Amino acid sequence: MKKKKTTHTICFANNKGGSGKSTTCANLGSALAAMGRKVLLVDGDMQLNLSLSFLDEEEVLALAAGGKNLYTAVTQEKELSEFIVPGVQKNIDLIPSSTLMSQIEMDLFPKWQREFILSKLISGIKESGVYDYILIDAPPTLGGWVMNILIASDYVIVPVEATPWGLFGLANMFEFIGKIRQMAPGLSILGVLITKVDERKNYYHQTAQTLRELDDIRVFDNVIHVDSAIEWAQDASSTVVVYKRSARSAKEYLNLAKEVDQLCQ
Repeated sequence: MKKKKTTHTICFANNKGGSGKSTTCANLGSALAAMGRKVLLVDGDMQLNLSLSFLDEEEVLALAAGGKNLYTAVTQEKELSEFIVPGVQKNIDLIPSSTLMSQIEMDLFPKWQREFILSKLISGIKESGVYDYILIDAPPTLGGWVMNILIASDYVIVPVEATPWGLFGLANMFEFIGKIRQMAPGLSILGVLITKVDERKNYYHQTAQTLRELDDIRVFDNVIHVDSAIEWAQDASSTVVVYKRSARSAKEYLNLAKEVDQLCQ
């Protein structure tokens, strides 16, 4: 009998906006897919940026307004496989988000064992072994919904932008993850990813040094530089890995995918 795949579930979380969570989730997913890995992307953010990285705005808004999105699945507590949009890129399927995710905290509040709802709804997909990776984009908060996402995950990647404010609030993020691990002891920090790097500026080197001095926190060997090709790809509802594979950032995401894949084996 053929052995089922081990499905690794990774979420991308940082309570500071603008850290590159959605961009990292989309492009790492795209890079893993280019390596032949089967990937499911789950858009957990009301801003819809992960969905917009693969589908045009009209289609994303139609899915957000309709029933085939994560908000409907979670609020109606339905198994997530019903809400998959297949083949948004070769080897990539997507569960899109909805602008109604802005009220998910209120919707979750009265539910029984509300912190474990996403974990329960995604368990069937994980156990099926269809995917090598499930990547979940989390919103920039530390509330009950992000708690759900973390509990449903095996690993968390924390993108940190190499700017003067990039480290702001990071201690709170790590403290929050530590509390979640009391409920989900299998969760671990896969690593911190430094994004929006400009090596001409001193604060990049300061950020990198500060992060690498943290105890028991891995900082990925690969970093992501500032690259206008990323924005052009986003404007084309694509990832830079597909839009311009020769771009510096595309090569960096492909190298990051190899690093992540090796760490998860």
